[in-house]
Amino acid sequence: MVEHLMLPQLTRERLYIADGGLETTLIFHEGLELPDFAAFDLLKDPAGVDALRRYYAPYVAIARERGLGVVLDTPTWRASRDWGERLGYSPADLADANRRAVELIREIAEAVPDVPAVLNGVVGPRGDGYVVGDAMTADEAADYHAEQIGSFAGAGVDMVSAITMTYVDEAIGIARAAEDAGVPSVISFTVETDGRLPSEQPLREAIEQVDAETSSAPAYFMINCAHPTHFAGVLEEGGEWLERIGGLRANASAMSHAELDEAEELDDGDPADLGARHAAVHPHLPGVCVLGGCCGTDARHVAEVAAAWAR
Repeated sequence: MVEHLMLPQLTRERLYIADGGLETTLIFHEGLELPDFAAFDLLKDPAGVDALRRYYAPYVAIARERGLGVVLDTPTWRASRDWGERLGYSPADLADANRRAVELIREIAEAVPDVPAVLNGVVGPRGDGYVVGDAMTADEAADYHAEQIGSFAGAGVDMVSAITMTYVDEAIGIARAAEDAGVPSVISFTVETDGRLPSEQPLREAIEQVDAETSSAPAYFMINCAHPTHFAGVLEEGGEWLERIGGLRANASAMSHAELDEAEELDDGDPADLGARHAAVHPHLPGVCVLGGCCGTDARHVAEVAAAWAR
């Protein structure tokens, strides 16, 4: 059996939930400072670790109460080389932070043995999560992200996920680096209000290109950091590529990336409406097995989305 097909969420025996907007929750609801949106920086002291434990708790509780599984993400979206250097982390310190992030989610999973859990090492973009910026080739991306993925593999994650990918070459490089490290990968693209990647490539083409240019394709794809109104239209086009989408992690707000960048207050939308919009795209996404949230969402939103999907 292909290794990534052994991921428990892919058996479709039950729905798995992920968390919501980690950074926006910690900043706007908890009042914490996260330089460069770097939640992994909280791992450096006990108070920060306690804050992260409190953050994950309601999502585990939702999974437990509803008989669902949970994908536990490491708080490491910014824990790669360039971002670590900006925050004063040496390569050794950064590798240690990534390992400690895995240890944290493992402790959380082991505390609730009755809840099926997947340990997921989160990889973020080298650049900004909303714009392409200085693009890498696939080979350059594989080399850059191999450091963080290697730390995850050594710490024993079940899989790694590339979150908020803005262009296809970086996604291909991460998938190749994960294959070299011997761990399954998941690729999550973000899209603009027209349903295209920030690189302007159609979502369908991006997914098909990653599959075509990786010898061991990602376990599945996700869409994150976009509102359902931004991608619902492209799902209506149909096609076999839709079966490759295994997860959704939408924003609470329907604002564009540019508008969110300028916003000074959190737009947490309407959790019930977000759930209803997920239910509306359900018929187009037969392969979805993981539901969570992104910017502006919290446990309320994930609970509504999971309930609406089940209905």
